[in-house]
Amino acid sequence: MINCIIIDDEPLAVKLLENHISKIDSLKLVATAKNAIEAYQILQTKPVDLMFLDIEMPNLNGIEFLKSLNRKPKTIFTTAYREFAIEGFELEAVDYILKPITFERFFKSVERVLRNIPSDEQTEDFIIVKSDGLNRKIILSDILYFESQGNDVRIILQNEGKIITKNKMTDLENSLSDRAFVRIHRSFLINSKYVIAFNNNELNLGKYNIPVGRSYRKEFEDFVEKFSASRLL
Repeated sequence: MINCIIIDDEPLAVKLLENHISKIDSLKLVATAKNAIEAYQILQTKPVDLMFLDIEMPNLNGIEFLKSLNRKPKTIFTTAYREFAIEGFELEAVDYILKPITFERFFKSVERVLRNIPSDEQTEDFIIVKSDGLNRKIILSDILYFESQGNDVRIILQNEGKIITKNKMTDLENSLSDRAFVRIHRSFLINSKYVIAFNNNELNLGKYNIPVGRSYRKEFEDFVEKFSASRLL
């Protein structure tokens, strides 16, 4: 369970974030604050793992407030202004979301936090996707590939199981590009650790042959170079 606080002086923005948080079982809203002074007092008395922090607030803005903290919880900036983005990321914020905040964008940010928090029960890396109205945790090593199908993405698992999610393929690619997943086709994102054989036109993942798209030739060639270099005898 991740303890959260919303720090924002706009009641409607607070209400929207409260609603988003209520949809994710792993998040627990412990408090809200209208300004930095209130937030600081709350942080002294309650355990907080994640802050949803507005930037434009009276007296002390969100960036100044975060700089003032000795112990900084993970922070997702929520703001209507783009110009603070660079400074926000320099403070190692998890994300920087522009208002109005959709649940899809909110969930994408929270997923980054959930994916990087150790679990006593499962130390393997994982993602969380929306499927059949639920937030589902999937161990990355169980995934063979993702396949785009219209507005959905089909996840094919090692045990031949299938999960349908509304997550966008582009978002999945961005989240997993540093975790051995390679986009080799407009419709396919593959787990490169399961590649058994390949030629210029397709990759073989055991029972599955995945085509190589023309527009993803560069990504495929980079994969082949790394694959070959790491396996030379």
